[in-house]
Amino acid sequence: MFRWKHSSLVNQEDDTEQQGAKINKLRAAIGPLSERSSRYCTEACLRRYLEARNWNVDKAKKMLEESLKWRSTYKPEEIRWHEVANEGETGKVYRANFHDQEGRTVLVLRPGKQNTSSHDNQLRHLVYLLENAILNLPEGQEQMVWMIDFTGWSLTNSVPIKVARETANILQNHYPERLASALLFNPPKVFETFWKVVKYFLDIKTYHKVTFVYSKNEESIKFMHKNFDPEILPMEFGGKNKAQYDHEEFSKMMMKDEIKSASLWGLDEKPSNPNLVTNGHSASGGVPESSYISA
Repeated sequence: MFRWKHSSLVNQEDDTEQQGAKINKLRAAIGPLSERSSRYCTEACLRRYLEARNWNVDKAKKMLEESLKWRSTYKPEEIRWHEVANEGETGKVYRANFHDQEGRTVLVLRPGKQNTSSHDNQLRHLVYLLENAILNLPEGQEQMVWMIDFTGWSLTNSVPIKVARETANILQNHYPERLASALLFNPPKVFETFWKVVKYFLDIKTYHKVTFVYSKNEESIKFMHKNFDPEILPMEFGGKNKAQYDHEEFSKMMMKDEIKSASLWGLDEKPSNPNLVTNGHSASGGVPESSYISA
């Protein structure tokens, strides 16, 4: 037994050493970077790209270079809340004010509450909230959870297949190893038609992170209560929390977070005007995170 434990520890040390060497090799391979790209390419970032490509340095390098090119043109860190706030008025996507049992950030998506027709701005809104979710990951956490509530969703208000493919490509290619799990809650029968097409856009790792959850299924509810505190879990996901999304309060929090984001990226420009008016009301002043979900 001692030999087995000793051998196991040695193997772990060897793996850690090999991984460290590959991280260094990838860093050397990508060469000199701009200041902003350097801020992006942390050791944890390089590790995620390597993990996404099964620790193949050449494949990880290609993937990372494509992401850096995308970030240099799309500039996700420069999107400001006032540019996409109208997309969030119905609460179709927002960062939850609770975490799962492992402390991971949760993004709530409610596609049935789609309220706009601009697919480009819908995607910018989603990317903005992805960046915000990452900004607010607790220390020691690299991944987030998606909870997708299909109440009110139908094929008539679903995104076009082309947009779904573009979204999947951005998530998989430019946010590798950021998704811990995606919980699809109460998808209607007609969703199976949509899913049969969309699933082919997903790589095998992402596909296996998707779980279908049904409110009338006892095993599904047990699964949710195992992974989330039912006292803080919203009722639509099988919990006891009756609170609802409050767009005005959420907007205040986003504008506060833009100060943190600007500092992280070394941006010279100022974040959104803290006195920005949302829905006809002043959005100035600080607000506790918990208050953007109102009872």
